[in-house]
Amino acid sequence: MKNTLCAALIAAAFSFSSNAFAADTLITASQMLDVRSGKMLSNPQILVRDGRIISVKQGANPSVDASVQKIDLAGMTILPGLIDMHVHLDSDPTYGGYNTLQFGDRFWSILTVPHASRTLDAGFTTVRNVGADAWNDVGLRQAIEEGKVRGPRVVTAAYSFGATGGHCDSTFFPPSMNQQSAFNADNPEEARKRVRELRKYGAQVIKICATGGVFSHNTEPGQQQMSLKEMTAVAEEAHQWGLRVAAHAHGSTGIKDAIRAGVDTIEHASLIDDEGIALAKKHGAYLSMDIYNTDYTQSEGKKNGVLEDNLRKDREIGEIQREGFRRAHTAGVKMVYGTDAGIYPHGDNAKQFATMVKYGMTPIQAIQSATINAAEALASKEVGVIEAGRLADLIAVAGDPSKDVRLLENVAVVIKAGVVVKTDKK
Repeated sequence: MKNTLCAALIAAAFSFSSNAFAADTLITASQMLDVRSGKMLSNPQILVRDGRIISVKQGANPSVDASVQKIDLAGMTILPGLIDMHVHLDSDPTYGGYNTLQFGDRFWSILTVPHASRTLDAGFTTVRNVGADAWNDVGLRQAIEEGKVRGPRVVTAAYSFGATGGHCDSTFFPPSMNQQSAFNADNPEEARKRVRELRKYGAQVIKICATGGVFSHNTEPGQQQMSLKEMTAVAEEAHQWGLRVAAHAHGSTGIKDAIRAGVDTIEHASLIDDEGIALAKKHGAYLSMDIYNTDYTQSEGKKNGVLEDNLRKDREIGEIQREGFRRAHTAGVKMVYGTDAGIYPHGDNAKQFATMVKYGMTPIQAIQSATINAAEALASKEVGVIEAGRLADLIAVAGDPSKDVRLLENVAVVIKAGVVVKTDKK
């Protein structure tokens, strides 16, 4: 039942505008990365109809009807559109600490539009927005689906939630200002209700804060802030509704209880220990570890207004997280690509690939984390692989990213649902 519900929900999440498509389109290139096998295929011929892939063949001289439109990417490598499993499209890293208070609430809603556009241009045709204010991500998703603004497919969490005073609460203000999240959950029944409320208004994934965090006040990353019973209630309720659950979890005890509770993806996993790695492997939980963004925060955070206490926490866990990533990957834990974009600039999402390679992955494995692995974590058979039946979300780069993953930092062509939405091809 859980898998059936998930499949139905994700199919809706990856729907696209019903604008009429033109004739069939044939996309050709010099080579294509098959992310299932990790092999490079020469002379791909990808036939697209109504935004979906009809067939994938090989051959240097395609023979097609004269009515078929052609997109020739000679000299280029085609890959599936990339997937970032952890973004915050209504966050801008150039405003940190209390600097955000100089703007009205709707300022952040408006910023989602250019952020989404930059993300799409970077080659990320699907993102999972794991926490937004004021239903900003839900509104953005609807506007993209209606063709009103350009951007990737957005899987929406709406508000993330956790304990009163925890990382998902409002923690920077005195009692006189009475600032708090409307979705705090301090017992299992409140947690169940939050899942229902968020799903009602557009959440397609549930995001909880199991531990403290780096960019909150009066919390430490290692602190567990939701109990096993509370997280179990979240996971049971979400799965009943066909939703998957992501847990912000830096600390080792919070990570392990989130896995035991049935959470599907563990975000950050900065202080994961060997027991947590073993549990993730046993239960099939995915790790989404944002191991690049510390570089940006430490170089630019102070200038952007990030408070010293937040910079201190980032410094303390940065290298520990990266070594945990290495150990988890070596152990065979399932890994997905999640950057926490919004902590660093949107559109720079692909900069994490090189860091993943530095800390133990091959280029192919890093690419798989942002394609087939991410699609599986989303329970989606719509994206992440170039094969018949899937949406025609493709990117093209000059050169071979299976040898030099930094090529993905400069995507020349982006195709979404069979339509070219960006081209820098000369």
